Amino acid sequence: MDELLNYPVIYEQTVAWGDMDAFGHVNNVIYYRYMESARIAYFDQLNIFTQNIYTVVSSNQCQYLKPVFYPDRLKIAARVDEIRNSAMRMHYILWSEKQNAIVATGDAVIVFVDPVEMKKTLIPIDIKEMILSLEQSVNHELS
Repeated sequence: MDELLNYPVIYEQTVAWGDMDAFGHVNNVIYYRYMESARIAYFDQLNIFTQNIYTVVSSNQCQYLKPVFYPDRLKIAARVDEIRNSAMRMHYILWSEKQNAIVATGDAVIVFVDPVEMKKTLIPIDIKEMILSLEQSVNHELS
């Protein structure tokens, strides 16, 4: 679980019976919901929903390392690995308590959008500073 130490936001998720598919393991789509919940927890740390800006996922991916089964509890770690002018790249680790192992990893590119023009816009300086501060709180240096 030491892998989680460089992630400033850890979201805990109980695996629900309904998260499983017909093959008896958590459905692949559910992993994206788990990562979304961790991303929202990260954004809550930035108070992003009180800002006059939108965020849009422009791309995301998940690597499934081990199947997850009910019952289990996951820790979904979230961090920002890269900040660009109008976007940032987030990284996630999904760690299973039952398996005591990382069961999946993921990445997402988040684009900042002007709510009036509905076009990408620069990340506000105060949000960039909050991201840097949050990442530095766990000694994670951005690339």
